[in-house]
Parts: sequence; C-alpha cells; structure tokens
Amino acid sequence: VTNLRAGRHTCFGRLVVDLRAGSPGFSVRYVPVLLGDATGEPVALRGGAFLDVIVRAPAHDDEGNPTYRPTRPSEAVAVGGFRTFRQVRFLGTFEGITQIGLGVRAGLPFRVFVLRGATTRLVIDVAHRW
Repeated sequence: VTNLRAGRHTCFGRLVVDLRAGSPGFSVRYVPVLLGDATGEPVALRGGAFLDVIVRAPAHDDEGNPTYRPTRPSEAVAVGGFRTFRQVRFLGTFEGITQIGLGVRAGLPFRVFVLRGATTRLVIDVAHRW
C-alpha cells in the first residue's frame, strides 16, 4: 500500500488504495463493528455502517520501511463534506495484511474492482442511495 485517496462523484463516493504492482487479494464487507485485525478490539469509526477493507499487501517494503504512513491514521483521508463517506481510518499492517475502515452514512450498495497499469489500484465505490 502506497497511498489512500478519495473522490466525490455524482452517484457515488470513491476510495482508492494505491498499491505497488501485482495482484493483491482483498476483502471488502460490511461489519456490525470494526475489529482491529491485530488486536481483535473494537475500533471507533463514524457512520451508520462500516466497511472493513482488507488488502493482502503490506504498507511497508521488504526491509520494513513504511510505504504509506498517514499523518493521522484515524483520519487517513479527509472526507469532510462527502455525501456518503464519514471517515477513512488506516489501521495498519499486521502479518502482511493491511486493514482500512471506511465509515459510511448507511449500508449502501458498493462495488470493488482492481485497475492495473504502471501501478495497481483497488477501487471501492459506494453509492449515494439505494
């Protein structure tokens, strides 16, 4: 993982996870409570619904140097003023798996896909309405 960013679109909000080249595995699902992968403890996240984003790629290089280190992990991406997103929280990497919490206003439909090019991007689009 090298970066997180978000964008506002007419019908959806988009979270992009930038990755080094490759084909990482991933899981994105709604959970009743976000639990930290490393601790199993509940993690506070704003919103009416919570997406647990698991990326099977570390946020560090092979020598352990961080490739992504947000200034404020609890507010990894500024989403104030977004219609659907309430908070993006970077929980870190544990045993090669990176976890991100995405708080949204409600359990809205979403889609996930991977874009490949010079870099790989995991894209999560959350609809503004049902």
